[in-house]
Amino acid sequence: MKIVVFGGTGFVGLNLAEVLLARGHEVTLHDRAPLPSAAQRSLADYGARLKAVQGDITDADTIDALIAKGCDAIVLGAAVTAGEELERASPARVLEINVMAQIPILLAAIRHGVRRVVNLSSASAYGASGARFEVLDEETPCDPVSFYAISKFTSERSVARHAELFGGDFLSVRLSAVFGPWERPGAVRDTPSLQFQILAAFARGEPAIMPAPGMKDWTYAPDAAEAVAVLIEAERPRHRLYNISSGTAWSALQWGEAFAALHPGLDCRLASSGEKTFIKLHGGDRAPMSVARMADEFGWRARFGCAESAAAMSAWWMQHREGI
Repeated sequence: MKIVVFGGTGFVGLNLAEVLLARGHEVTLHDRAPLPSAAQRSLADYGARLKAVQGDITDADTIDALIAKGCDAIVLGAAVTAGEELERASPARVLEINVMAQIPILLAAIRHGVRRVVNLSSASAYGASGARFEVLDEETPCDPVSFYAISKFTSERSVARHAELFGGDFLSVRLSAVFGPWERPGAVRDTPSLQFQILAAFARGEPAIMPAPGMKDWTYAPDAAEAVAVLIEAERPRHRLYNISSGTAWSALQWGEAFAALHPGLDCRLASSGEKTFIKLHGGDRAPMSVARMADEFGWRARFGCAESAAAMSAWWMQHREGI
């Protein structure tokens, strides 16, 4: 398949590119940012099957021309992943990129006969419901609070409504607490995972001092990418919304301890009373997401738990640690 990934040189986009290329597809990454040099070297063996196009997600004419060249699937991955500071600085930008910029792409997909569109949403769409339910499935009522959460929930409804009005084969996925290879903060992403912050402390030669354990159903990025690839390739998905998660809650502290155990001299621990930590929590603990829909329909389940993802990330980190 020919697949265009918007936001393709970002964290999740690069993991998705690796998976799709390994599965034999042709991938075009569209992003305002260039393909990082480390990723360019890592993906060089795929040759002409990988293309990177720099451009602005709001440039509707250029995007229409890109889609008009022909593609089988589109991934809507361009987003402003905003914490409170970025929310305060540019709330309109969050909504512009995460919702409004998608509409010309959806209409172009309809005009040019794109087979499937997958919108990358977020577990944040559950919002305050995350503290009221023991498990979150796709039918759980949502109560989004932050502008980011509101934008993601709205993007899901917008994508679904376009499909109903125009007959497009569009669906959304809610990604839960993703971390792993190629993660990096930036101007449109100010909420790095706790795992990224742990590794950043290690890279500075410091202990990773945690303000709290950080319980979530953390999801290793290659697992999330595999799930998205399954949905891109599926003949006829039965639903318009799927949760993608490890399905099990464990703490970032536990993960940091497992990672540190693989590297003598590293230390990850909770802060003592009054001890300063530079690691920031983004959002509180919430219930894990159910992945029964993905498991029942496609047989997909995450391969990497806490220990497995720590070992895999350790191997990746040793090869790419200059990028942290």
